[in-house]
Amino acid sequence: MAQIPRVLSIAGTDPTGGAGVQADLKAIAAAGGYGMSVTTALVAQNTQGVREIHTPPQSFLRAQLDAVFDDVAVDAVKIGMLGDTETTHTVADYLAVRPVPVAVVDPVMVATSGDRLLSADAEAALRQLVADHATVVTPNIPELAVLTDEPEPDSFEAAVELGQRYAREADVQVLVKGGHLSGERASNALVAPDGSAHVAEVPRVATKNTHGTGCSLSSALATRMALGSATAAVTWASEWLHEAIANADELHVGQGHGPVHHFHRLYRLAGGV
Repeated sequence: MAQIPRVLSIAGTDPTGGAGVQADLKAIAAAGGYGMSVTTALVAQNTQGVREIHTPPQSFLRAQLDAVFDDVAVDAVKIGMLGDTETTHTVADYLAVRPVPVAVVDPVMVATSGDRLLSADAEAALRQLVADHATVVTPNIPELAVLTDEPEPDSFEAAVELGQRYAREADVQVLVKGGHLSGERASNALVAPDGSAHVAEVPRVATKNTHGTGCSLSSALATRMALGSATAAVTWASEWLHEAIANADELHVGQGHGPVHHFHRLYRLAGGV
């Protein structure tokens, strides 16, 4: 593997740059990787919500994947928005033929704005993709409830227990994210199929600017996993995202839920702009 990991984002777009492949590429770069992208859906969205989604033909999705894998050794893949059953099957079938060392699946079902981004009939296909190909799956609290067919947990401890159950059933590592819960902490826990849990403790930040946090965290995690252990990657990515959220208000992008500040560390090194 190259010293700088080559990380592929397979996801939808965000024209305002805060989520989707745009956020993924920023997060991959911030985490020390070289980012590439394959587009599953063209999403007309901004910080206030999703307006329209266009899904390119599956033949073009496969052509994009071929263009990357025929030329580049891919060290890690982050899979984000898939949108429908056909796209999910296309990506799963492709990874079955061309597996990668690290595959982080962010099961994008609901946007920060509350908009549904995955059709109901695609949920079974997504569960199968996770079971067959994921190294780690990174659901938020509502998505964890959907994946397990359970009510949303109301505490971090209950969420970890639900994540442990899903990890055991799907035989996959699950990153349980506390951002959607209340309280002073917004910690994350990586749980393994054997029930063990590694917790990365981070404080909650009082801001509305959290657009694209799931995309960014999963992309940073995939990159850092290509560089070292999963537990070290969770700690690094969680602390980096905390700082990105803490500095998000500096950006002044959009009128809704603004993006996080992916390059806050680089801006500090550069002395501001």
